[in-house]
Amino acid sequence: MSDRTTLNPERDLAGTPNAGLTMATLAFFAGLTSIVMYGAAGPTFKSALGLTGVQTGLLLSSPQVSQALLRIPFGAWVDEVGGKMPFLILLGSTAVGMAGIVTVLFFYHPAHFGPHLYGFLLGFGLIGGAGGATFSVGIPQTSYWFPKDQQGYALGVFAGGGNIGPGVINYLLPVGIGLWGLTTAYAGWLSFVLAVTVLYAVFGIDSYYFQLRADGVAPDSAHEISRELGQEVFPSGDTWESLRSSALNHRTWILVFLYSVSCGGGLMALTAWFPTYWKAFHFQQEGTLWLAGLAASIYTIYGSLIRIVGGSLSDRYGGEAVATASFCTMAAGAGILSVAATPLPAFFGMMVLGTGMGVANAAVFELVPLYVPDAVGGASGWIGGIGAGGTLVVLPLLGGFVDVYGRIGYARGFLLFVLLGLICAGVSYFRVPPVPETSPRSPSEQPAH
Repeated sequence: MSDRTTLNPERDLAGTPNAGLTMATLAFFAGLTSIVMYGAAGPTFKSALGLTGVQTGLLLSSPQVSQALLRIPFGAWVDEVGGKMPFLILLGSTAVGMAGIVTVLFFYHPAHFGPHLYGFLLGFGLIGGAGGATFSVGIPQTSYWFPKDQQGYALGVFAGGGNIGPGVINYLLPVGIGLWGLTTAYAGWLSFVLAVTVLYAVFGIDSYYFQLRADGVAPDSAHEISRELGQEVFPSGDTWESLRSSALNHRTWILVFLYSVSCGGGLMALTAWFPTYWKAFHFQQEGTLWLAGLAASIYTIYGSLIRIVGGSLSDRYGGEAVATASFCTMAAGAGILSVAATPLPAFFGMMVLGTGMGVANAAVFELVPLYVPDAVGGASGWIGGIGAGGTLVVLPLLGGFVDVYGRIGYARGFLLFVLLGLICAGVSYFRVPPVPETSPRSPSEQPAH
């Protein structure tokens, strides 16, 4: 990470593509943990605050609101200022939100913990959830570090490695709660986020183009020098033009819908929901919160890493075909979960569901640089931002199934994903326009995952 490329005696450029990828992935890993800010401890908060199913769903989804809204402008902003500043702002916001939760727990838990704190916890969830927006920052930042023929590798590592963060937290937080208590467990989580923020502030680095621009080099000269050093993907240079251009492309909105089901209202929503599902529906005994967290973390880590496989499948068979098959797989897994009354078939259904969602995630982003080639940053912002908003609808709906049907509602709620999976499979097969013959896939057009 200390490598420097010397262009002339007056100008040095810091970093290497792999160093940039490492720090972006670490920052994304830490920032994305915020989407399960209440996930693994959901059953604890539900019980202590006396929440209904819908209220629990709203609390679990509160971090999703800010990450969904912030993904849009922050993803496009990278095209103007690079990724380092946006990363630091988002990680700092997550630290502030988590510090608020730790403060509430320190002064009120357990003796004075009650419904009067619900509003405060919702607010801190909103602030802390900003870290989830690091996804739309890291996608373009990573793209600008690597040549076109390495985009698939780089973005696969970034997305696959960073997305396992929530799964790790879903396992470690219940263990920490069991060993040290709720307050200390959250304080440890806060310490980790702060440590990563400091590391990224010191070692995080933008691509050569942005370093040159920060040194006052004119855009044309910065472009030429960076290209000589191996950079092949360049920003539009204007935040709002990137957003406007991508918004006028109707294909962007098809991908927004597919992503909102596969990731925002799918993988991310269930990452927050599964700890409560497993604890309340399958592991109701005392001392089994860690087991619920383990099951949920397996789902999240597997669903994240399978994206790398999904990217390779999409490269080989095309994102449209892979999306169709993966959404059908998602519907099948959800169908199993909707009728599974015991842990073993439920776990099997969860893994089938995770396979479908994870591969669909990769298939959708495989299409972004092919369908919106002139505004990848803006398109990533719209897709990641609005798509992430699917959690705001799905989590309260899942809680509503519990309120209406009682305990069995935890299973019946997955019928929602059966319906959504089949709709998305139809959209992928019939509605996604084929890649124009004038723009064939080639080794130099490796897609984002």
